[in-house]
Amino acid sequence: MRLSRRRREGPIDYWPGFVDALSTLVLVVVFLLSVFMLAQFFLSKEITGKDSALVSLQKQIAQLTQLLALERGGKAEVDGEATRLRAGLADATAERDRLAARVSALEKGAASGADAASSASAALDAEKRISAEALAQIELLNQQISALRRQIAALEQALDASESRDKESQTKIADLGRRLNVALAQRVQELQRYRSDFFGRLREILGDRPDIRVVGDRFVFQSEVLFPVGSDAFDDLGKAAIDRLAGAVRDLEREIPPDVPWTLRVDGHTDDRPIAPGARFASNWELSAARAIAVVRRLVEDGVSPKHLTAAAFGEFQPLDDGKTEEAYARNRRIEIRLTDR
Repeated sequence: MRLSRRRREGPIDYWPGFVDALSTLVLVVVFLLSVFMLAQFFLSKEITGKDSALVSLQKQIAQLTQLLALERGGKAEVDGEATRLRAGLADATAERDRLAARVSALEKGAASGADAASSASAALDAEKRISAEALAQIELLNQQISALRRQIAALEQALDASESRDKESQTKIADLGRRLNVALAQRVQELQRYRSDFFGRLREILGDRPDIRVVGDRFVFQSEVLFPVGSDAFDDLGKAAIDRLAGAVRDLEREIPPDVPWTLRVDGHTDDRPIAPGARFASNWELSAARAIAVVRRLVEDGVSPKHLTAAAFGEFQPLDDGKTEEAYARNRRIEIRLTDR
């Protein structure tokens, strides 16, 4: 009876227990893969955020580079600093790319790990270590970006301060220019007034003579009034004319304030006819120079200060009359007295 009952029950069925164990293992693998993928998601999101921060930082550096190009002083130092910042940004970008590549490699490893459930636990441990390293690298990258931002802010402040100083300097320069122009205009007006008074006295002293006249801002003596033809030695009438001129110049020296720079310029001119061979002077240059110097020397002998006198020679190259008549030649042979600023 017992034997027959055992034969009816048959062999023991182990398959349900094996299925339960396999299902449990599959659930564990799925759970581990879910944790792995979740870690990958957060890591990718974190890296994406850093990518946006780097793009924003690149825009800020581009704007700073444009502003630095306008800086007039210290350009070389600022450009060097900007170059160093761009190098730091490039290093940070390379680090970001390296982390992204590592994440991509991990994702590929996760896909292949689904085929090997027995190694899921080891892969998860490795992923945790890699994730920890990636987070540490990201934290370091954040610190570097913060340092770069602080340096950029310091450069912006320095640039603002430099621009402010530049504006102040330009304002001061413009103000000094206006004041200088006003002062020069006042000096010119003052000198014009003294010139007008001086020429008026010369007219009174020398008399109304056709060979002594005013042309513009110059008092013109025909050479024959002072010198014989072809000579630089005064005749008696010439000495008397220069002596009267010296008296007017001495009065002028007493009246013009010492801080007004002025000079009485004596210009020698000749006609364009060449000097005769064997004459004392080799050319009209030498003749005009000698006559101007003779007038200056006579004025100094009469008590005029040499610091207010200048002799200049023009030869025949600035004629008053281009004609070829005796009257034209006489007009061009002259001594001009000009009161001007120094």
